[in-house]
Amino acid sequence: FLGQKTREDDPKSSVVSLSSEYRGLVKHTGGCHCGAVRFEVWASADLHVFNCNCSICTKKQNRHFIVPASRFKLLKGADNLTTYTFNTHRAQHTFCKTCGVQSFYTPRSNPDGYGIAPHCLDDGTVQTIITEDINGKEWEKAVKEHKTIRDMSKP
Repeated sequence: FLGQKTREDDPKSSVVSLSSEYRGLVKHTGGCHCGAVRFEVWASADLHVFNCNCSICTKKQNRHFIVPASRFKLLKGADNLTTYTFNTHRAQHTFCKTCGVQSFYTPRSNPDGYGIAPHCLDDGTVQTIITEDINGKEWEKAVKEHKTIRDMSKP
């Protein structure tokens, strides 16, 4: 599994430890409504969630937190996903073909990571959610002025 390694000081050891990239993070699991799509994601128990007011996020009520691609693993349902794109076609709005729920997607701001819908996570691993409004109606300006959004998909 990505992010895990056996202890290097004892080649016979079966003890598995998390790499430094995962320290301080918890494994969240989640998926769509019908269960056809399931994933796991390593992130803080305290989530920094974006509330974007761009045209699609407004209509879908898309609130999401961003993680590096290396911290996301699709467990099942790749064949049950479909993708919608528009405008620049950089954002990949993936959703379940059966129930229509978008539990994660590839955001335009961070094409090297994933935007995860916190409301699609299973109960028990989230401690707090801090929501930050982002002005997606003026996307280029908002992302250029934001001090940390582009770094959120970096390990």
